[in-house]
Amino acid sequence: MTVPFATPDPQTVAHSNLADFARHAGMDGADYATLHRWSVTDLAGFWGAVWEYFDIDADTPYEQVLAEETMPGARWFTGATLNYAHHALRHLADDAVAVIALDETGSCYEVTAGRLRSQVASVAATLRDLGVGKGDRVVGYLPNTPHAIVAFLAAASLGAVWSVCGQDYAPQAAADRFAQLEPTVLIAADGYPFNGTTHDRRDAARELALALPTLKATLLVDHMGLPWPAQPYPSLVVPWEDAATRTEQLVCTPVEFDHPLWVVFSSGTTGLPKGIVHGHGGVLLEHLKTLGLHSDLGPGDRLLWYTTTHWMMWNLVASTLLTGAATCTYDGSPAPLAEPDMLWRLAARHRVTVFGTSPQYLLGMAKFGIDPAVHDLSSIRVVGCTGSALPASAYPWVRDHVGEHVLLASISGGTDVVSGFAGSAPNTPVWEGELSAPHLGVALAAYDTEGRPVVDQVGELVVTRPMPSMPLYFWNDPDGTRYHDAYFSSYPGVWRHGDWITLTSHGSVIVHGRSDSTLNRNGVRLGSADIHDVVERLPEVTEALVIGAEEPDGGYWMPLFVVPAAGVALDDALREKIREAIRSGASPRHVPDEILEVPGIPHTRTGKKLEVPVKRLLQGAPAEQVVNRGAVDAPDLIDHYARLGAERRERPEAAHDPRR
Repeated sequence: MTVPFATPDPQTVAHSNLADFARHAGMDGADYATLHRWSVTDLAGFWGAVWEYFDIDADTPYEQVLAEETMPGARWFTGATLNYAHHALRHLADDAVAVIALDETGSCYEVTAGRLRSQVASVAATLRDLGVGKGDRVVGYLPNTPHAIVAFLAAASLGAVWSVCGQDYAPQAAADRFAQLEPTVLIAADGYPFNGTTHDRRDAARELALALPTLKATLLVDHMGLPWPAQPYPSLVVPWEDAATRTEQLVCTPVEFDHPLWVVFSSGTTGLPKGIVHGHGGVLLEHLKTLGLHSDLGPGDRLLWYTTTHWMMWNLVASTLLTGAATCTYDGSPAPLAEPDMLWRLAARHRVTVFGTSPQYLLGMAKFGIDPAVHDLSSIRVVGCTGSALPASAYPWVRDHVGEHVLLASISGGTDVVSGFAGSAPNTPVWEGELSAPHLGVALAAYDTEGRPVVDQVGELVVTRPMPSMPLYFWNDPDGTRYHDAYFSSYPGVWRHGDWITLTSHGSVIVHGRSDSTLNRNGVRLGSADIHDVVERLPEVTEALVIGAEEPDGGYWMPLFVVPAAGVALDDALREKIREAIRSGASPRHVPDEILEVPGIPHTRTGKKLEVPVKRLLQGAPAEQVVNRGAVDAPDLIDHYARLGAERRERPEAAHDPRR
């Protein structure tokens, strides 16, 4: 068996929420494997225990935990009525800090629970006066500030449906999402900061409002101090200051367990983004489990997780309030040029206990020699990391530069379930380059090409039993066809997520990348993440992307695209160094056919590399059929890869020229 990189501290385990939950469930002293086995074999028992442990305050009690287990179509906690917003606002005393607003300059302000409640009550009353009621849609064009949390909770308290995206989205890209929802009210900010620059979004906000014909009103947030011009809007305009400063009593509307809470959108790299609908009750239970048990959050804790409002991690940031912990919003660049270690400085100053980020951030810190340990990070218990697979090289760096006491929790999940499938817990060992275990309540398996579960072999990530936070449905999918085709068309009654994983015999999970971007050389499947991990460790390389393209003549082309570090040329010597690193760090079979220099790697706006769209561009698919430019962080790169594909098709022999 592989030796763990780190093992849990017995004292930490004994005082964790998870240990307390196990005692509550009559499983005192059970190890994680035992708890997980129970959580997926007795779904009703486990989720009923979660309900009881976190003292869910239902207006109407549930009749049955799981009335129907089919996927799709599972019915959870039938008969129950409740409200997410009530649970988010019920724990903290009025004078306790609920939200800490941070930005890239290091400035901050705190919002107490009493002030948060009064602002939510005021905005809810404003929305109600504007005609918003149960089932209506409220949308936000907002950066990651307390305004977004207040607006979301106000909408949820009414039983309205919330959706939000960041202001780095162009108005048309935001409209591609929001127009599908036919919203009643838009809430938009004047702009946001990023890397020392104020981005003025006043015109963009008006353009978005004009693209949403169903609006009754637009609430304008004065965030950056930019005066709103006296331009005509298609509907009533209400200043945020007026909406949020009324004296009102908060009343949360009880809704059914499966009543829609929010719509989150897929990356939308092809066609219109699909709207994924989650319910009040499912999110409530799933996020209490994830944040309260896996991240061990509770009263007195503080979470700082870098995210934008259009990434599902923002939803978890907001849900921190469910546990009684305080949440931090952060507005700006994660590594501003003026002070690239700003997030660590803020984490130290505000005594953050759970710090969340991405693999790219941690690797960047290491590559550029930034040492977080110059700050007092003794309060941090957990460093969470998600967005892509965290390479093994990052594990010792976090230990050496953040602290030996820190649990490094690499997590894999998705917008689809707005939660995690696998990650860590206070009582799980940590293995380098691996996720410690499937999450509680997640019946995770790896299926081979015949649809059989395998261990210590690469397979498709599947979930064989339902989770409460699986989508209720897709927006504008009345017969459920798109929903079914997205997850259940490969294995009837089994969720196929589209990731390629290995479940190990010591209980961990290794994520190899998206299964729809799998490299397949001579019938052997390879993981793109395995190559990216090796290449991006090299100081001469900023980022890399490998794809495998099937060709019309039956051939297979596997190029590696490399963005060299500043001042570095991709010459023959560096190409050979990259090949040797892949050969020794992965395998000879992973060595690409050629290594090409590119100006950049395109990503979704949540940071995922566009492996499949790039592959299709190189195969000759028209760009307009492959990718929605509004969903890409650097749209100009799409044309670059399309040109590369066209040039290669004119000279196919070039792929086999070892000099390239």
